[in-house]
Amino acid sequence: MIELHIKNMVCPRCVMAVRQLLGELGIAYSEVTLGLAQITQDLSPEQFDSCRKGLESLGFELIDDSQNQCVEQVRTAVISWVRKEEPKEKLSFFLQHALGKDYSTLSKLFSQMRGITIERYCILQRIEFAKELLCYSQLNISEVAYRLGYSSPAHLSTQFKQETGMTPSTFIQLSGQVRYAHRVGLDEI
Repeated sequence: MIELHIKNMVCPRCVMAVRQLLGELGIAYSEVTLGLAQITQDLSPEQFDSCRKGLESLGFELIDDSQNQCVEQVRTAVISWVRKEEPKEKLSFFLQHALGKDYSTLSKLFSQMRGITIERYCILQRIEFAKELLCYSQLNISEVAYRLGYSSPAHLSTQFKQETGMTPSTFIQLSGQVRYAHRVGLDEI
């Protein structure tokens, strides 16, 4: 079995796009998840090149070295943790168990490779998800705060204002065009 580590997969649509590409290329796989495709056949150099080019045309990138693979695994795990609906366990505990590596090792590598701490990256992901929930769901600010694991709506509001320059209430009140202009793609964080 071959594992393809894929950069910039951030949502279920990304998984669908990669599955579709692999199907179109006639490449058999057992599973595609955020950041990873498990291929069940040997790939010829031509198939591998077609796969790489196809992924790049979709905005993805194959990751060849182990350090970049680990950083991408941290990114996708953080996104999964942020979007998890159940009450959240501590992020460091979640990452250790999800990736099978010591949190301090992951933290040091992530900071070196990305120039940002895991905690800061997590905050940015939480704020983007809060924007999404405020734009597209029927949840109020308190419900969004609970959904994202904040200790209180005030904590969410403080962090939201620090990151965006506006409160969640102001964000909600903005017209549709302006509100969407303030969203950032998850792969851009």
